[in-house]
Formats: sequence, structure tokens, C-alpha cells
Amino acid sequence: MALTGVRVVDLTRVLAGPFCTALLADMGAEVIKIEAPDGGDPVRRQGVIPQGMSWYFAQFNRNKRSLTLDLYSEQGKQVLADLLADADVLVENYRPGVLARMGFTPERLDKINPRLVVTSINGYGATGPFAARPAFDFIAQAMSGFMSVNGAEGTPPMRVAPPVSDLVAGLYAAFGTVCALHRRQADGAEGRGQQVETSLVNGLISMLAYLSAEFFATGELPPRTGNDHPIVAPYGLFRAADGDIAVAPSNDVFVERFLAALGLAALLERPEFADNQARMRHREDLKARINEVVGSRPVAYWIEQLNAAGVPCGRPQNLHEVFADPQVQAQEMVIEASHADGETIKMTGFPVKLSATPCALRRPAPELGADSEGVLAELGYDAARIAALRQAGVI
Repeated sequence: MALTGVRVVDLTRVLAGPFCTALLADMGAEVIKIEAPDGGDPVRRQGVIPQGMSWYFAQFNRNKRSLTLDLYSEQGKQVLADLLADADVLVENYRPGVLARMGFTPERLDKINPRLVVTSINGYGATGPFAARPAFDFIAQAMSGFMSVNGAEGTPPMRVAPPVSDLVAGLYAAFGTVCALHRRQADGAEGRGQQVETSLVNGLISMLAYLSAEFFATGELPPRTGNDHPIVAPYGLFRAADGDIAVAPSNDVFVERFLAALGLAALLERPEFADNQARMRHREDLKARINEVVGSRPVAYWIEQLNAAGVPCGRPQNLHEVFADPQVQAQEMVIEASHADGETIKMTGFPVKLSATPCALRRPAPELGADSEGVLAELGYDAARIAALRQAGVI
């Protein structure tokens, strides 16, 4: 696998960090998830929990091993130092400064292992007036401006339903980690680790795309346009006889194909529809004309006709429909993990397909502390020392 041989020490919990380390684990990295002995990652107790395993936790912690460790104790901190001495990556999502206050300053980490890549995920970044504030997805969506551009004009700011800031930060953290590992490898024996940082707010700001570009160019706040595109028309949901259809004619070529397929090509000869700027000004009139034609036939008819004409389109699907979709099934975007109790848990599959070193589900999400003895034995701890750590409540 692509990251076989890379050892990751995972101090993260909840979502952004576990998503980062899940991506690394799916690519073959050995991920050792460090959890507190008194309950571990709180996501273990969230969502649907049949037979004792949260399916939410299972999805984001597959392919990992679990070591319980009391990092408030000096013995626990020593175990962590021993782990880091032979690791390639440390991933943490504490607030800035917490890791250093635990005794693991950048200087000490460099002494422990100068080749260690240290990846940090936080809310706002490690510097600035808000650096120490706690942050969660909803707050990041609000503070980044993301909510301000969602929803329809005249309605309150709208969050995106999935925890998008956590997921984007996790993606960036995994990407930055792999970049740092590549740089270290390229430098050969002299290669050193480095600090990698991403934050929930910065990640979402980077995703504003054409909305921020238009704001920088004009100084004007982008209108909230719901399912309509902020800078392209026609584009969005149109109402067929038996439901909606999503159509995305992103430039003039696709607009011409779309309107021709509807028998409305002559509209492009009219000045109010001749170019995108004119169509934006007369968007509602154009939508009404399109809906009049689209509404005469069912969704299936238009899906076939528009795809044949080379127009990007699709049916808005609920999750029942998504996971029954033959294309989704062909891409193996639903996989199953068998857990120790015999329960089979479904989860989303691997979105990145590598031809020579594909992702694989090598192990289900671990029970809390399931790998403690094994991990410590690999560090050279004998049975008596492991038993003493357990007796002391360190593991």
C-alpha cells in the first residue's frame, strides 16, 4: 500500500483529526490511536450504537489500533515519548499550546525524533487573537463566511449539513502530512520532520472559490442564491412533471446544448438572454421559460435527453437512492467491516482509487485499548512493566 511502513501516533479525537488519520490508515499507514483509559474518544458514545460500537466512530477509526494512555501521568508521558522516538508522524488536535504544556514542546519533540512530522489541527490557527478559542464545525462555518453564502436571499445564514470544516481540515492535514513525508524522504538520511498545521476556519475560507474571487474583484458581498449559481445562469434545479432535476450548464457551450435540447435555442438570439451577464439579470424569466418545457415530461425523460446532448444533469437523490445507485455500487463506495462481536458495520468506501497500491479495509475500528499490550510489547516493554502500568491506571 502507498503508506506501508509509515507509523502514525494519533492524539486526536472527535472528527477532523480522526478523519486525517483515517485517510492515512486507509493508504496503509500504521496508526496508533491514543485514548484516555476512562472512556476514550467521545465519539465512541455518539450516534447509533448497536451492540456497543458507534457506527459513527467505526467509520472514522477503521484501520487503526487503540492504546489507552493517561497523558496526565508522568508514566503515560514517558510511554508517549517512547512511541514518538520510533514514529514518523504525530497528529494532534488540541488547542494551540496544549501539547507544549504537556511537556512536548517543538524543541523536545525535535530531540526525541528529529525526523518526526508533527501535524496540528485547530480551530483558527496557532497565531492571532482567536488562537486559543475553542472551535467546532458550526462555529467555523459561521466565522469563515461559509454560512453567509448558503441558503436563499432573505433567509437566515445556513449551515451545510455535513461537518464540512472538520472534513476539509482533515483532508488538508493528511495532504500536508504526506507532503512533509515526501520532503523528508527526498532529503535522504539528512531529512528532517517539520510542523504541519491546518485549521477549521482557514480550510473553509480556502473553499470559498469564486465567491471570494468575486468579492475581491468587486468589493460587494455575494448574494445568497440557494440552488441557483451565484455567477452563472441558467443553472440549478428545474421542475419536471414528477420531480426535480439538477442541471449545471457551466458555460456558453453547455447553455447552448441545454436550451437546444429543450427546443429553446432561439432564446439565445434575444438580447436579454444573449450572454451570461444578461441571463443573470433575467434569471427568473429564463427559469420560468425552462420550467414550462421541463415540466411537460418526467425526470427520467430529461435525464436521458440531456445526457445524450452532453448536458451535465442528475436527479437529486436521498441517501436510500444514493447507496442503491448502480454507479455508487460500481465504485464500491459502500463497504462492510466485521467486528469482534460478529456485527457487520456498513460505512462509506474509498474515494481515492490507486491502481498499484489501492486502499484497503485491513481492520475494523478497535475496541478501547484493544491493542495496548501489543503496542507496548513492540516498544520492548515486558509483561511485568505492562502489568504495572495497567495496575497504576496508566493504560
